[in-house]
Amino acid sequence: MNALSDNTRGALYMTICMVAFTINDAFMKAVLGDLPLFQALALRGVFTSGMLLGLAIYMRGLKWPRLALDRWLIALRTAAEVAGAFLFMSALSQMPLANLSAIMQVMPLAVTLASALVFKEPLGWRRLSAIAIGFVGVLLIVRPGTEGFNVYSIYALGSVAVVTVRDLAARGLSSEVPSLTVAWITASGVALMGVVGAGFTDWAPISATDLFWLGGASGFVIVGYLFSVMSMRVGEIGFIAPFRYSSLIAALILGFLFFGEWPGPLTLLGALIVAATGVFTLYREQKILRARKWMPVP
Repeated sequence: MNALSDNTRGALYMTICMVAFTINDAFMKAVLGDLPLFQALALRGVFTSGMLLGLAIYMRGLKWPRLALDRWLIALRTAAEVAGAFLFMSALSQMPLANLSAIMQVMPLAVTLASALVFKEPLGWRRLSAIAIGFVGVLLIVRPGTEGFNVYSIYALGSVAVVTVRDLAARGLSSEVPSLTVAWITASGVALMGVVGAGFTDWAPISATDLFWLGGASGFVIVGYLFSVMSMRVGEIGFIAPFRYSSLIAALILGFLFFGEWPGPLTLLGALIVAATGVFTLYREQKILRARKWMPVP
């Protein structure tokens, strides 16, 4: 039996990563029906940060950043993750899973646009057109001005904005910072936010079912973290990155099986537009990178 190629392994890792994150979302949506938001975030955060700390120590991946810039970027990334967790989970508690997942698929487009603005990366008319069409797809999903558009739709869009900041901060980190260190600090920040917020709210009784959902969510978050790192270290990013849209398929299936939710035709059309423009943008980025690689040196 032939061994898997690097591209195949990378695509498999990316699929596992995105499906794991989506299962975590489904588990958290289930528990948010019983527990207040901050209580759920505090408990999941403590579980997750504790497991990540143990894993980082075991794998010798715990290393305090030496450079001041890395420390500032990790602080910015953690702050963005904390804000993103609050906004995303608030939206998740009130929105269908697939709808929220479809909105989050605009992330590659948002990161590409933000990179052009912040890092002055060149952006041709093809990718600009794809980004514009992708955001039209988002409008089809949230449909401003309709009955389905509310504050939680704004929370979902806000989570895209702050997670874009998170990803841009991650791009600036030096290679000497271990991924597990960044993941543990981030998880600890979310846990601290949950604990502080929970201190100002009344705690609800925790059932065995709630503990199952929270434990499962924590476990799948860890799987997502690990495979997200692994997927970026093998194969070609242009081949692997489009498999991130497997989370949308997982969200459709889990939303229907767990919560009896199925998006309407316009939402599905918007999700398809967002995914298609995202894949096209990733394809164009990799084509440009390959062209630069083979460009003769003057």
